[in-house]
Amino acid sequence: MPTITEKIARWAAEVRYEHLNPAAIDAAKRFLYDTLGCALGGAQVHDCKIFLEHYRGLQQPGPCTVIGSGDKMNPVAAAMLNALMVRAMDYNDIYWKQDPSHPSDLASAPLAIAEWKHLSGKDLLVGLVLGWDFTMRLCHIAVPGIRERGWHHATLMAYATPVVAGKMLGLSWQQIQHAIGIAACHRFTLGCAVAGKLTMMKNTVSPMVTRDGVEAALLAQRGYTGPEGVFEGKEGMEHCLSKGYPGEGKSWDYTWITDKLGSTLEGGNDPANGIGWMITQCGMKGYPIEALMHSPVSATLHIMKANKLKAEDVKSVLIESIARAADILSDPAKYDPQSKESADHSLPYCIAAALAEGRVTPLEFKEDKLWDKRLRAQMPKVKVVANPEFEKAFPAKQCTRVTITTNDGKTFTHAMDYPKGDPRDPMTVEEIGVKFNALASPIMSESRQQALKAAIFDLENMKDVAELMKLTVADK
Repeated sequence: MPTITEKIARWAAEVRYEHLNPAAIDAAKRFLYDTLGCALGGAQVHDCKIFLEHYRGLQQPGPCTVIGSGDKMNPVAAAMLNALMVRAMDYNDIYWKQDPSHPSDLASAPLAIAEWKHLSGKDLLVGLVLGWDFTMRLCHIAVPGIRERGWHHATLMAYATPVVAGKMLGLSWQQIQHAIGIAACHRFTLGCAVAGKLTMMKNTVSPMVTRDGVEAALLAQRGYTGPEGVFEGKEGMEHCLSKGYPGEGKSWDYTWITDKLGSTLEGGNDPANGIGWMITQCGMKGYPIEALMHSPVSATLHIMKANKLKAEDVKSVLIESIARAADILSDPAKYDPQSKESADHSLPYCIAAALAEGRVTPLEFKEDKLWDKRLRAQMPKVKVVANPEFEKAFPAKQCTRVTITTNDGKTFTHAMDYPKGDPRDPMTVEEIGVKFNALASPIMSESRQQALKAAIFDLENMKDVAELMKLTVADK
């Protein structure tokens, strides 16, 4: 009986560019554009500067470009740093079903290996589509989710990154299987990374997993071996994360990663084989904040603008959302965020920013704004409650209802089922461009930005990804 990792590895080893359909290729380009914009913004963040100096001190030379700075490091170090830059502002993509994920957290792995090995743009597109596909599928396997059991979703990324890195290295299916075992058996991540008072590790755990996945694939290439039963085997993930959990032994659905895989017929369009390439179902962020806050922030901004309200007009804001939003995003620590990491996971803070500033952008998470008295005065006005009806609709819908009561006794309500950027209301290339330019402009000229965009959207004709990576270096 083949193990789950064998089935995954065999499938991944067979995927070729010809198996991708136009929709998946287009999505990969749009997500790469968004991802590199997030990385250029992240390159300016303090967390990333600390890690860059750390790696410089370790002297990690190599052929791979560090986005923004242009440092050259080995593929493991470059994968780590570039992933952290993508993740640092919490502005990158989002997919949330049973578990959440940010598939672009692993984009730095195929980018580093493609540059190192002088692979083509088509090779990179395969790696990106495969990475999004497998990461998103993993969100479905645990019912109701590993996050509900106290574990961070980076735990699942440890199963995805070695698949992508192995594919980019041209490993055999047996080597890819070993790479999965090497990475997954030692990379379980505690949920405390995103609980209560948040630290720099909130955005660092997934990049560390990406780093380890690249190293696992490199080790497997040399003949290193890893356990095969890291999903369903003795003391594998299912065994360890099901103990004492309600529904033990009946709460895992592996069909998402074994029976519903994308077609390996040319064009990837065979409806009898799989459910299509998952990247087309991923969402983007219009705000640099935790995903479940996008709908309430959007609804709040809508009310404020539609009724020409000022923060001083508002007496109270009632947010109705799902239980996990109330639990994760409005616990007592979130009413007094002490860091950018806590603020962008604080629903009271983000709603307060919407009231006081009329927007929620990276500027609202600068150090001076974090302690702005007018903004902080709005936070006690915010109350977050779980709505059982909304819970029933999740994850198909991310329902929220915002009710603002003014000092003169008027009430205004706006409800949303999903935010802008959701695949049902996707961001256009032009909207992604506005986001990209805002993030890149402090360190990159307009001409460089345009050249990078052109290269991304012509990726299938690029002979060497090293040419793409040259364009990710700051020029001002």
